[in-house]
Amino acid sequence: MRTIFAGFALAAALMGAAPASAQTPAPIGVSYQPSLYWALPFHYANVKGWWKDVGLAPNFTTFPAGAPQIAAAPSKSWDVGGTGSVPAVLGAVRFNILTIGITNDESKTNAMMVRGERFDAIKANPQLLKGQRLLLTTNSTVDYASRKCLVKLGLAANDMQFVNLGQAQIITALTSNNGDFAGVWAPNTYTLEERAGARYLCSGGDADAIVPGALIVRGDFAKERPDEVAKFLAVFLRGWSWAKANPAEARTLALDFYKQGGLEVSARAMDQEFALRPTFGLDEQLKIMARGAAGSTVDGWFSEIGKFITEVGTIPSNPDAKGYITDDFLKRVAADPKLKAFATEFDKK
Repeated sequence: MRTIFAGFALAAALMGAAPASAQTPAPIGVSYQPSLYWALPFHYANVKGWWKDVGLAPNFTTFPAGAPQIAAAPSKSWDVGGTGSVPAVLGAVRFNILTIGITNDESKTNAMMVRGERFDAIKANPQLLKGQRLLLTTNSTVDYASRKCLVKLGLAANDMQFVNLGQAQIITALTSNNGDFAGVWAPNTYTLEERAGARYLCSGGDADAIVPGALIVRGDFAKERPDEVAKFLAVFLRGWSWAKANPAEARTLALDFYKQGGLEVSARAMDQEFALRPTFGLDEQLKIMARGAAGSTVDGWFSEIGKFITEVGTIPSNPDAKGYITDDFLKRVAADPKLKAFATEFDKK
């Protein structure tokens, strides 16, 4: 355990790690979706004061889903943020949005769910899904996972009727008995389990559909203020580093964060969040984004996402992942000894 004096020394070192923090903090617009696991590092940073430590003054903008978040990019209402991989690819094609890191692996928490009383019959004969209404949010990660799940279950990707609804509307529909099948992402999955007796039929993880979350930046902002983009990444990475070293407090703060976003989940649901959604530290991020002759691991994940969006007609062609995925800003963090120390302080604790 560190002593009080060591704590003071660390605080002083962190102030030195971010020269801008001694000046007026630089404003930066951060976008995300409330009550989502991958946004927790933003909340941890608010509670712990980490933004100021690196000389940033965040202005937060929230969106109910990734599509409207990306659509807001041209207005410059945000500079950096987190979103799903499907919106990230759409943003790359339409608005020069760059993917600069991975928020988490949410493959197991994007899922098709069915009301409990219909589960056994559907599980025994998935062909019963043909022609049924699937309530989901289109152009999203769960849209991608659900189509992969249908193929895994022996159907065609378009064998169900896809009904586009917001996630809150889907929960209302199933809990009021106005729908039987849903495509939802966590923590809405847990809410449907607890309130509607719904059960998992198939997740992205079951269907071998890797569903990464994306850390993103507007292309013009990245070019104009690269150092601040690196500091943003350092804060985010520090959040997961701290959470892994302090699991009990991390869960308590997570429950508060979800509640602030208008969603109350049980302690059991929060435990599932932490158990089912792998996150990546600095070294892990650099590893999965390192490009060999065939590209990087992340390139492969997003190429599959792009293929899906192209096949459903949302974009005309699958963009080259190398054109919008970059590890340049992670490398900036790694190359700055003080910023790297800030981002990774808790990794070995």
